[in-house]
Amino acid sequence: MKILLVDDDYEISKALKTVLERSKYTVDAVFNGDDAIDYIRSGTYDGVILDIMMPGKDGLEVLREMRDMGNTTPVLLLSARGELHDRVTGLEIGADDYLPKPFAVSELLARVRALLRRSSGYAGDVLRAGNVSLNCATYELTTEKGAIRLNNKEFQLMEYFMRNPGIIFSTDDLMEKFWGWDAEAELNVVWTNIGYLRRKLNSLSATAQIRSIRGAGYCLEQKC
Repeated sequence: MKILLVDDDYEISKALKTVLERSKYTVDAVFNGDDAIDYIRSGTYDGVILDIMMPGKDGLEVLREMRDMGNTTPVLLLSARGELHDRVTGLEIGADDYLPKPFAVSELLARVRALLRRSSGYAGDVLRAGNVSLNCATYELTTEKGAIRLNNKEFQLMEYFMRNPGIIFSTDDLMEKFWGWDAEAELNVVWTNIGYLRRKLNSLSATAQIRSIRGAGYCLEQKC
C-alpha cells in the first residue's frame, strides 16, 4: 500500500519513512503543504500521514483542501500540539484519526494499519486466491506445497493483485504506485519483480497466476 507522508521536519520524516518502508509500505515524503496538494492531486494513495504544524500551508489547510476537492483518502494527523481544539477541528473537517507527538513507533504503525483496514475493506492478515495464501504479517506466500517469504516489492505487488483479482493494471500504474514519482528506477523494474513473483508462484504449484494482457498490463487470474 502507498502512503504520502507530509512533515516539515526532515529528520523525523526520514525516520518515519524508513519505519514505514520496513513495514512494507511504499512512501512518498514531502515537506510542505503546497507539495502535499500537488502529490495528492496527481497521485493515488491509500493513506496520508499529515503533520499539522508546518510553515505556509499547514496540515489543517491541506486536509480541508483535500476534502473540498472530493478526495476521501484516509488521513492520520500528527501534531506536537495537544490542544483539544486542534484535534476536534481536524476530525470535524475530515481527518480519520489523530496522533499527538511524541508517539511510539509501534502506536503509529498500529494506527496506520487500522486506518487502512477501515478504508479499504481490509480482508484480514491472510489473503487467498486459488490455492495460494498470502500472510500479510509474515510476508509469506503459501500453498500446500510449501511457503516462500517475499521481499518488500514482491510482497507489495502480490498483495495488490490479491486484493484486486481480475483487475488489469498497466506497467505505468504499478510503477507509479510502488516506486513513485521520485524513483530512479526504470520501467523494467516492474517486469523484473513480476518475473520473480511468477517464478515463486510456479515453484509452489500455485493455481493463481499473474497474467500478461497484451497491450494492457497484468492481472491476477486463477488457472482452471
